[in-house]
Amino acid sequence: MSSSSKQVPFGAVYFRKSNPPREDWTRDYGIAAEDGLNTFRHWAMWNAIERKPGVFDWGDYDRQLDLAAENGIQTIIAEFSMTTPDWMVRRYPDAVQVRADGSRLCSVMGPSSATAGFGMHNGSGSGVMTFNHPEVREAARNFLTELASRYRGHPGLHGYDVWNECNYGDDIDYSEHTLAAYRDWLKDKYGSLDELAPIWQRYSYADWDDIEPPRVLYPYAEGLDWMHFRRENNYEQMQFRIDTIKAADPDAAIIAHGVAGFVKDMASRGSDDWLAASKVDTYGFTWIQARQGAQPWRNFFPSDLVRGASRGKPFWHAERQGGPLWMQSQVLGRDKEDGRVAQPGDIRVWSMSSFAGGAVGMMNLRYRPLLNGPLFGAFGSYGMDGSRTPRSDLVSGIAKWANAPEQKNLFEAQAVQGDVGLLVVPEVQEWDYLLSAEGGFDTYQAAMFGAYKGFFENNILVDWVQLTDIDKYRVLYFPYPIMFRQEQADQLSQWVADGGTLICESCPGYFGDHGQVGTVQPNMGLDKVFGVREDEVEFMPDIAERDQFDFEGLPLTCGGFLQSYTLTTGKAKGHFADGRLAVVENNHGKGRALIIGSNPSVANHRNVTPDSRAFFRKLMDWAGITLQVTCSNPRVQVRLQEGEGRFLWIVNPSETTQAGQISLGDGQLAHADWHWGEQSGSYGDGQFEVAAKDVIIVRLKD
Repeated sequence: MSSSSKQVPFGAVYFRKSNPPREDWTRDYGIAAEDGLNTFRHWAMWNAIERKPGVFDWGDYDRQLDLAAENGIQTIIAEFSMTTPDWMVRRYPDAVQVRADGSRLCSVMGPSSATAGFGMHNGSGSGVMTFNHPEVREAARNFLTELASRYRGHPGLHGYDVWNECNYGDDIDYSEHTLAAYRDWLKDKYGSLDELAPIWQRYSYADWDDIEPPRVLYPYAEGLDWMHFRRENNYEQMQFRIDTIKAADPDAAIIAHGVAGFVKDMASRGSDDWLAASKVDTYGFTWIQARQGAQPWRNFFPSDLVRGASRGKPFWHAERQGGPLWMQSQVLGRDKEDGRVAQPGDIRVWSMSSFAGGAVGMMNLRYRPLLNGPLFGAFGSYGMDGSRTPRSDLVSGIAKWANAPEQKNLFEAQAVQGDVGLLVVPEVQEWDYLLSAEGGFDTYQAAMFGAYKGFFENNILVDWVQLTDIDKYRVLYFPYPIMFRQEQADQLSQWVADGGTLICESCPGYFGDHGQVGTVQPNMGLDKVFGVREDEVEFMPDIAERDQFDFEGLPLTCGGFLQSYTLTTGKAKGHFADGRLAVVENNHGKGRALIIGSNPSVANHRNVTPDSRAFFRKLMDWAGITLQVTCSNPRVQVRLQEGEGRFLWIVNPSETTQAGQISLGDGQLAHADWHWGEQSGSYGDGQFEVAAKDVIIVRLKD
């Protein structure tokens, strides 16, 4: 966290009206401080504070800030202007948000807080009412101004979290005020209905008021525009909250956190980690294994994604699980060990995986469990009564270790740049969302996760990268690249011509500007980059895995789409089982390109095999990459960080002790000045042994 007085902000979400009980606050703060926790976050819910128009009840929050100051704990106030006061629903009924089917939201009790004012029970970041309504927006401005003015300069305050989990409902908002804002947005974009008509292929609009957003999303330009508007509109409201708070308290840190949801929910729910991180001092993520799964790659995925999205800014694991989750839909049918009941060893490996990925702050999403509501008993490291537990003892140990002066250089170091950039183009996800909706396919998600897993399971350091950042990278991997714009194709082509190495899956830019299919494939001039023309194409992701192709002796399962080729300037590198050309390499300018006529990343996500794992390692050999670090044992994960010294993290997420050898660069052994392991562990001359669900951290010799 920027401007923090804490070496590693470490703590928990504490107060959510009306939990924990008031009579326990003083004791809880004392225990937290003794245990090394230095940061609390509280939900400041508009619905619970402005009880009548202009009548504010700050008593609970005043006490929280005072207790923080008394105990050396810094406070992050999570503004919850989304929890609209119930009296506003009566006063401004035309501001209530509307779903695509015409139904109106209503004020519901929150699953994570015993208060009302939430617009959707699933915990989405959407309130009951739209900020596109001028009176509602002005009332929100007044609330946020009162909030920031009251706590400006308070010794217990660090800053404000301006959007909890940075997402919104997937089928809102169709209210009249949002529709008016949408029409204004379209006017700014197109200028006239004559300009809009041929792009939307809607020719009988006589007035801007004739335009309605699509209630059913099909793969047409109007669907893309509606998604773009919703995202811009909601993030403009985020900026409004930031500007309002900063006007009242210029010195406060501005923080936000998402759900590391870009891969799954950027198109549908606006989980744009890159955009959100660009607006704040410090960004973060909620990641809860009980909801996501506790597989090793999932432990590292959110920190890797958010590190890329933060572009060098500090980021933190804003909500990390510290206890069990009961009876929720995400856990049903899963094994007890799959994140449902968090043991101390689980919390250790989840925390250390995030630190190894570059996070510099850690927050449990509960200090102690809620006493009511559907999430009763969930996530807390401390007991239902606030007493210490083996889980809280583990958390205390990590907190004190992380904030010891000896770890200062460690936590100032940053993750080294990856060996390969995993290319993220938002238009690809948007188009897949439209294209796949009717069939219910999840091909994009499977491709992105499958490519990440392919590198992860080989201990290949990988960064999530957007096009604005590709000049830093020598090698890019582009999974499932079915749609992007001509200017993006030109940028990618120039990057290769300037010396980059591009590895690309099937159908690159098959759909171009506004979702139009190109008559020459690969589209938008990419045929010259890859040295091929399309021979045949098959869009059958439901049965794609029935086909195979080969690459350098590896038999590989297809996934997603199939595109076969005819050579122009390229060189054949692999074929489908029926003999059609599947893989081609080509020189383009000073660079190289490899096109793969299927989506092996999809197949790898569905079913990791020894051959699919070896495929991603062979790609690095083909690209001529000498890996920065290699490990003989694939059951551990290894990460490198650099700053005032070089640090090697060896994380063992398994249930048994693991041993192996670490090499740096050209087979050079990783020699150490010292190593740390919370339990038993050894390291010397590149040889390591690390206990189950533990970590060794090594400072390397220069």
